[in-house]
Amino acid sequence: MLTTVVFDLDDTLYDELDYCRSGFRAVSRFLAGLSLVPCCDDLFGTLWRHFTAGNRTATFNAVLEELGIAYDDALIAQLIEVYRSHRPELALPADSRRTLATLGKTFRLALLTDGYLPAQRLKVQALNLESCFEAIVYTEELGRAGWKPAPAGFEKLVEQLNVTADQMVYVGDNESKDFIAPNAMGMLTVQLRRPARLHTAVATRDGAAAHLKIDEIAQLPALLARY
Repeated sequence: MLTTVVFDLDDTLYDELDYCRSGFRAVSRFLAGLSLVPCCDDLFGTLWRHFTAGNRTATFNAVLEELGIAYDDALIAQLIEVYRSHRPELALPADSRRTLATLGKTFRLALLTDGYLPAQRLKVQALNLESCFEAIVYTEELGRAGWKPAPAGFEKLVEQLNVTADQMVYVGDNESKDFIAPNAMGMLTVQLRRPARLHTAVATRDGAAAHLKIDEIAQLPALLARY
């Protein structure tokens, strides 16, 4: 019998695009404070245009080059740090809040999330999620080798909550990494396909696809009631 629901964070409980938008605004304000750009809003617009066009790895470089702003590796590293350490302007969607409240009446709830530790902690705080979960695992605390698809974070939850894997369901979004370990451990897995999610590639690796798929988080309570 299922007793425990474990959630991914980014693009599962909220749209990660909202975090990206918040981070680019923080970087824009930082650069404006250095007097490197005349208008914070214009810089944000340029950053957002590059990012939404598909530049996800060298956004800062491309934008600074387009605007004719001299930069070096040290400035890029500084911008990355500003992005990761800023206090994000985020709000948990109402459907996520209601779903957590509904499931919390029947199941134990936990959170497992990859990503750079300060940034992930700040997201959880901004979304006011800490009180929603009995346990939260930040895989960065286990070392980079503990990031998904490694099983270390899931194994920690099994130990911490004193449950067996077959009593757990994992809800995530990214087929390239989210479901490999929980599938192998015998958990039920559910992919939430939010319309604005960043990772849309279809899994090609054996054992990578979720058992079940939903398009709205509000569908989750009725789905799990069948199990």
